[in-house]
Amino acid sequence: MKKEIVINVTDFETRLAILEGGKLVELQVEPSDSDRMVGDIYKGKIKTVLPGMQAAFVEIGMEKAAYLHSSDIGKMEKSRYDDDGEDEEQAPAEIIRKTRRQGIEKVLNRNQDILVQVIKEPISTKGPRVATEVTIAGRFLVLVPDADLVRVSKRISDWGEKRRLRKVIAPLRPEGFGLIVRTEAEGRSEADFRADIKRLLKLWAKLKKKADTEAAPALIHKEAEMLISMVRDFFTDDVDRLITDDRTAYKKLVSFARQVAPQLKDRVELYKGDLPLFDRFDLEPEIDKMLNRKVWIKKGAYLIIDQTEAMVTIDVNTGRFVGGRDQERTIYETNLMAAHEIARQIRLRDIGGLIVCDFIDMYSRDNRRKLFEAFKADLRTDRAKWGMNPVTEFGLIELTRERVRPSHMDQLSEPCPHCEGVGRIISRENMATRIERWFTRARADGKLSNYHLVVAPQVAETLCDNGSDRVVRIMKGCKFKINVVRDTTISQAAFKVYNAVDNSEVTAKYVV
Repeated sequence: MKKEIVINVTDFETRLAILEGGKLVELQVEPSDSDRMVGDIYKGKIKTVLPGMQAAFVEIGMEKAAYLHSSDIGKMEKSRYDDDGEDEEQAPAEIIRKTRRQGIEKVLNRNQDILVQVIKEPISTKGPRVATEVTIAGRFLVLVPDADLVRVSKRISDWGEKRRLRKVIAPLRPEGFGLIVRTEAEGRSEADFRADIKRLLKLWAKLKKKADTEAAPALIHKEAEMLISMVRDFFTDDVDRLITDDRTAYKKLVSFARQVAPQLKDRVELYKGDLPLFDRFDLEPEIDKMLNRKVWIKKGAYLIIDQTEAMVTIDVNTGRFVGGRDQERTIYETNLMAAHEIARQIRLRDIGGLIVCDFIDMYSRDNRRKLFEAFKADLRTDRAKWGMNPVTEFGLIELTRERVRPSHMDQLSEPCPHCEGVGRIISRENMATRIERWFTRARADGKLSNYHLVVAPQVAETLCDNGSDRVVRIMKGCKFKINVVRDTTISQAAFKVYNAVDNSEVTAKYVV
């Protein structure tokens, strides 16, 4: 399958799109004023130790303290890098219920200096998450100080190649350091690894010197910018070309590729067309649809994707797809199409955490098993760690996916100021009733006055123009004079009341 990377650079943001077979499968957006944190290394100071939560908060010089869980403390945790023998689909420790551990108060003390690395961006009201096991990524290897491990990426599926890599790397491991062999190392020679280790050790010596001299809190190491980290992580031999519309970015990418992957530098292209680059690949409509709640799939079926604080739910509907005469076959085909699209949407929207997919119920156990296997196969192209359970009797598939930064829904949109993210607002009838209750409370207070009532036009219509004239009844019952003001700028779910004598707002006085 043809694989391409398209990079659009403007004064305000950089967008990176990955295409497989001409179809958008992954998008990264980095505003020019943003500051990615994952991979950054800080010398921090322990602010609070909470034995009851087996966690600590670390001051790293940001507005919010970083969160450190006991499972992310080097010697207390099982390594975050799995043994070769473990299942590829095993969910990462960051996103599954953790085994309870005790003793963080025996390891950490308040005001203690500590070296930590950011493993998860700040999300919503939470600060960044950090770990004490520092890692430094190179092109082919990851250097792990104060460790003695040698591990090989689970994405390398050839067991013969895994054994070869382990045999080559083991003698090269520096004393006091661990090495993780990355997927890009497949087929590489000992000379490539020696050069990578030399660069990483030189960088670590520089960081260690800075960590020993700087006072906490301090930034010790800043992870490479998106363009450079993309070349290091994404631009592999299976990518047919990388194209960008920015000359500065092009020069930077070619220069870095020449250093770390000379065989790929000729695949970097500078786009010179008049049509905007993302329009040239017809990506803008796909990006716009990425935020839609409803996603159409083949033959008239569709998905409904809802994101909440706790989880993301995805519902599968047959829609206009009626299939043939066999109902079970129709349902199975719909679920199979949905599984392909769900895997793409999860990766495209960068959805993390707990995800529950509600497929259409199938009676056949064999069909449920085949759906599960097909879904797993589609997810294997995802670079993020994930884990999933088989289809339940209710047609649900539960999965978890590594979340290291806010999803595109959080990045590219904001909650509606009217509904505050609920997706629904109070009805006009309900709003009219609430206004009536307000004036009833004002009457009970015994302070008679004249009022200006400011409401949205549709609420005013319900109060005055539907034949019942509720405002007249309020005035008669409460002995008030009420002047209704129609304001197109106010939400249907809000109203304001002013004292007509001094024009002071009194809305809050009688709101429960």
